[in-house]
Formats: sequence, structure tokens, C-alpha cells
Amino acid sequence: MEKWAEKQSGVHAKRPKRASRATGRRTYRQVMGQRAEDLAVEFLQAQGLEILERNFRRRLGELDIVAREGDTLVIVEVRTRASDRYGGAAASVDSRKQLRLVRAAEQLLQQRRDLARLPARFDVITVSALAEASPQFQWLRHAFLT
Repeated sequence: MEKWAEKQSGVHAKRPKRASRATGRRTYRQVMGQRAEDLAVEFLQAQGLEILERNFRRRLGELDIVAREGDTLVIVEVRTRASDRYGGAAASVDSRKQLRLVRAAEQLLQQRRDLARLPARFDVITVSALAEASPQFQWLRHAFLT
């Protein structure tokens, strides 16, 4: 009865606005993405790579993993997908994403002059079967040219 009276009188309680700040809670996708990155780091270290940076974030983009393999700087994009319905994880690194990775890498090299002298390559690691005991990795070295 009270709601009907409010409608009739034109008085409505306003919905609280959405919080403008992050709540600190992570979505399922974010948790799975972080798990995939953690597994990829372990995988790369087992392959002999030295991890230099993780989640290098700048306005122009983010680099998931920055590593060194011998005298080569390796910039790694980690991807995972629930299904291959839309082309799989590796296919999601399109030209637009590649450009963002290149721009973020340029910013990294401006800040880390010690890395700028190294030849660099861009790799993609896809991680599947995250929920299982032994996830599957596909490592695409030289995934795209710059």
C-alpha cells in the first residue's frame, strides 16, 4: 500500500548510486586470468626464462610478463578462454591488441634503458584446462612481428 501511495504522490526513493571506486572484489574472469598468469610464469621459469616484470601497466597498455631468455627480451601475453567458440585464446590477440602491446613495450624500454639494448620478441602463451590438475600450455614464440 505504501509503494502505491508513493507512486501516486510522485515521491520515489532514489536508488543509491554505484560506488565509483573498486570494491576490492575480483570477478571470476580476473581470478582465472591471474591464475593463468601465475601458471605461465611457472612454465616460463621451468623453460629457463628469467622473469623481470609482471603486469607492467601504463596508460597505453599492459604487459603481462616481461622475461629474459639469454640475450633476448621476451614480452609475453597470457591468454585463456573458456571455449574455442570464437577462435580460441591465441586468436584474441588481434592487431589492435598487438598495437597496445607494442606501445606498452615502448614505454617499458624508455623507462628501463638497461633492457632497451636487447633484441625483443613478442610471445603468446595460452593456458587451458585451468581447473584441472595439469593445465595445458601452448607457447607461440615470435607470435607477431613489429
